[in-house]
Amino acid sequence: MDPEVITIPSAQWIKSRADVLFRYSPTHFLRHLPTEPQQQRYGTGVAATFGVGVGQQVLTAADGRSQWLLEHLPWDTEFFGTDTYRLFTGLFDADVLPSALALAAQELRATLAARGPYYAFSVVPAEDTALLQALTAGGWRLVETRLNFHCPVAEATLPAPASVRLAHAHEAAHIGRISAATRNEFDRFHADPWFGEARADALLARYAEAATEGSYADAMLVPDVPGLPIDSFLAIGDTAAEAGIPGSGLSRVLLTAVGPTNRGWHLKLVAETVRRAAALSLPQVLMTTQATNGAVFRTCEKLGFRLGSTSHVLACHGDFNR
Repeated sequence: MDPEVITIPSAQWIKSRADVLFRYSPTHFLRHLPTEPQQQRYGTGVAATFGVGVGQQVLTAADGRSQWLLEHLPWDTEFFGTDTYRLFTGLFDADVLPSALALAAQELRATLAARGPYYAFSVVPAEDTALLQALTAGGWRLVETRLNFHCPVAEATLPAPASVRLAHAHEAAHIGRISAATRNEFDRFHADPWFGEARADALLARYAEAATEGSYADAMLVPDVPGLPIDSFLAIGDTAAEAGIPGSGLSRVLLTAVGPTNRGWHLKLVAETVRRAAALSLPQVLMTTQATNGAVFRTCEKLGFRLGSTSHVLACHGDFNR
């Protein structure tokens, strides 16, 4: 497996894996949306052009039976001081032996380790059992199982409106502290011992700060009640409707946290997110949470969210001091 050789993704293997690559779309479960645009944006289209983008590499296994689509992440690399990669997926024929894929996954880890300390992760849909089994057999570990919910805005069951507002840029540091303080031991950063609590807290704080400043989110909602301290927030990312595709467009809950002085506000913030989506004529709200997060399940049940899909986060690293 030579990382210096420029390799083109196998069209044959992409075709072989087209059905499961479709599952990499975050909206594949919305049956009213056509398949082809989702394939182009999230599945086979991404795979076919992989290697063109900055930091993208297509690594071929030594036996020539599989390929890994790997992306180097510069921001994460700088933040953690360790080369960080995201594995988009693997390409292979349906008849390749599981043992060969497991060996290829081991080879991938060895290739990255030869470059120096590294951290790599992958978000894999539950339907991609061949890839999940190959990675786990090859030494990748499961760090999080995610449930991906969606709410059809027109069918939501909403409580009375709550008073919220957009966070101000000068509140970024305070919102970052809320994010770090409301630790969830089952999110992928806190569940993965490679990060450790301090670095996981710092990352979530920085993410919340950047979302408040407008770098990663289209809106950051906070409570707006006289006398109530701000101890909760919800960051939102919007995807505009696509021309000629009825029912497209959505708002996504990117990050949310609720501190002890704002108990009950998760439901209120999510409900106002749904109302905001309706005002923007966005027909769906998406929200992802860990399979362990019963509090979010209760919010989903009350507001009319439905389970759309399940995915797993796997990771490996070559820095054995952590």
